[in-house]
Amino acid sequence: MKISTVREFRDNASGMLRAKDPILVTRRGRLAGIFFPRPEATLPVELKREMFGILSAEVARQVRKRGLSEEEILSDFSSWRKEKRQAKRKTRRETGRGR
Repeated sequence: MKISTVREFRDNASGMLRAKDPILVTRRGRLAGIFFPRPEATLPVELKREMFGILSAEVARQVRKRGLSEEEILSDFSSWRKEKRQAKRKTRRETGRGR
């Protein structure tokens, strides 16, 4: 796995995106993202488990930090989805592209 800063990733994205190794992207020493090139074969189960654990823990940490409940998150998602659908319908009507 390669570790890259956001700036390095941005400046060298073209070459890095062709790499076969995953890239851990950091911002000020903290995880900003992970890039996994599309491998020909599937990822090893051990790596998937490790990633799931790390990402789940980070999501849980962010939820606790913000003091959110599952109900609030689901409600927010439902509202966002409803607004997105309404905006899509409005655009279709305005452009005359109905279903």
